[in-house]
Amino acid sequence: MRLPVPLSAHLALLLALPLLASAAPPETGSVVVSVSGMRSAKGQVLACLTTRAKGFPDCRRDSAARKLAVAANGIVTFRFAALPPGQYAMSLLHDENGNGKADMTLMIPREGFGFSRDAAMRMGPPKFAAAAFVVEGAAVTMPVRMRYIF
Repeated sequence: MRLPVPLSAHLALLLALPLLASAAPPETGSVVVSVSGMRSAKGQVLACLTTRAKGFPDCRRDSAARKLAVAANGIVTFRFAALPPGQYAMSLLHDENGNGKADMTLMIPREGFGFSRDAAMRMGPPKFAAAAFVVEGAAVTMPVRMRYIF
């Protein structure tokens, strides 16, 4: 036997539909990175993408950072996918000898490096704000120029 549903229940359901629709998860975005200025095809390119100023540019301090290592074949393009909306900054290292870290001489990097928004180094790495960009659901294309001091 089917009991009749009161009109108030139908009305409550109709009023709740917009609230249910607004509870959808936020759109995720992606960042497509194209690296230029590679001086060789040796080693790998290490990339760090972070939302935390304290974790930039050294990802070791940010356990939530997204990290990638790609072959340095002269033309390097890679993608960070499924990113929640927010403000991000990225640092890159051309790890030519493949040891997984930045080699230094007198506190100066011996291998290539680069930052999102092509942020420049001035007496040290750029601040998060100088390299920051926004991801809001659409794909962001980020060209990064590799720089070498030695």
